[in-house]
Amino acid sequence: MNKTPLLEFVYNRKKTAATNREAAVELRITFERKQKYMTTGIRLLPKHWHRGAVVNRIDARELNETLEKLMAEVRQVILDMMGESVMDIFSIQERLKRKRASAISFLEFCEQRTKIRQYGKADDSKERYNRFMRFFSAWGKIRYFEDVTDANILALDEHLVKKGLKPYSKWNNYHRFLNSFILDAIDEGFLKRNPYKWIRIDKEKSKGGIGKYLSPLEFAKVRDVALPSECLQRVRDVFVFQTYTCLSYTDLYDFDARMIQEVKGMKVYVGKRAKTKQTFTIPLLSPALAVLKKYQNNLPVISNVKYNEYLKVVAQAAGIDKPVSSHWARHTGATLLLNEGGMDLKTVAKICGHSSFKITEQVYANMLDDTVVDKMAAYEKTLK
Repeated sequence: MNKTPLLEFVYNRKKTAATNREAAVELRITFERKQKYMTTGIRLLPKHWHRGAVVNRIDARELNETLEKLMAEVRQVILDMMGESVMDIFSIQERLKRKRASAISFLEFCEQRTKIRQYGKADDSKERYNRFMRFFSAWGKIRYFEDVTDANILALDEHLVKKGLKPYSKWNNYHRFLNSFILDAIDEGFLKRNPYKWIRIDKEKSKGGIGKYLSPLEFAKVRDVALPSECLQRVRDVFVFQTYTCLSYTDLYDFDARMIQEVKGMKVYVGKRAKTKQTFTIPLLSPALAVLKKYQNNLPVISNVKYNEYLKVVAQAAGIDKPVSSHWARHTGATLLLNEGGMDLKTVAKICGHSSFKITEQVYANMLDDTVVDKMAAYEKTLK
């Protein structure tokens, strides 16, 4: 057999790409006027593809290595077929799946898929994958494809229960990732059955920010409490600033005072959320400006782990028995704007940089009892 198939990576075959819309990279196999397209699992913006390679991305090297590896694997399958004097380009993908299945463990497969699933994601989303893989590798009861059984999924769930995790946390931080990798393995032909289809894992819908905020009185205690060290005072000041700006920890860490503008006589901070890429607009209230002035526009932000540890000490000093963490500031700020500030949900959504109004509605639509009473009392007066 002298003729061999031609291999070439093709981008945007279906002509769906746009400036802000990704399209797929595929491997085209051509032989005797017939063509077969294989998915690579990689999607890119037009500016990230040039002359058959990924460009202008931080992870370009890793993605190009993934493409080169796929090309080499397909070439090897073709060589095997030539040795058998058989050439069927439409069976190459199935042969490749079988070849991979005999050479890779499920754990290795998950590690490979993690790299693909991470590209284009925000840093905190990437870290969620890394955190799951560290846990999953250390747990160690599912390492090979034959380990993906109903019994082992149940064993994982029991292990998470013993760790004290609540249903939503179990699913969202652990089972969800494993389920996605199993689905990928089924698509690749490594597995035929997904245990999650038959096992009911309680997901208990998240209550989001409800319950994870300080009341106005509690926040005032944190803001005003006398603290014994400068370290704790700095942590409290950062928390106060974070509350009045509704910034997530990641966006707080990236805060750049040079992005402050003056609009209608008010200082306004305009930025883009690292997580959702949504633009947010935050008019800076006087307490937030006071913190900036105190630290000369250079906020003393420390690591999230240490920040959360010290916040619990600050809360304890203020007489608050709640597991306060950095994200409580964002929830507290949004709740204050809704209840104390009387702002509508759409305005709060813009300040928080939510990708949709529904997110704000689901997470922050909790009105404090006093607010509900005040609003109803005001309405009652209009009826007289």
